[in-house]
Amino acid sequence: MTRAVTIMVNGESREIPEGSKVSALLVQLEYKPERVAIERNRKVLPRALWDVTQVQSGDHFEIVHFVGGG
Repeated sequence: MTRAVTIMVNGESREIPEGSKVSALLVQLEYKPERVAIERNRKVLPRALWDVTQVQSGDHFEIVHFVGGG
């Protein structure tokens, strides 16, 4: 059985599998990585770190989704 950790994403509590990376979180939330910016615990998380940064219990994420149009 996979253990879960509880995090906050855009003000909502979520449970994700323990050991997940930020890039896996985006997949789970169905975000297109090329169209988002991420803040983790009030600090911008550079895109280069998404594949190596492990989500920790209690993390707070703000994910901004860019929408094109005119």
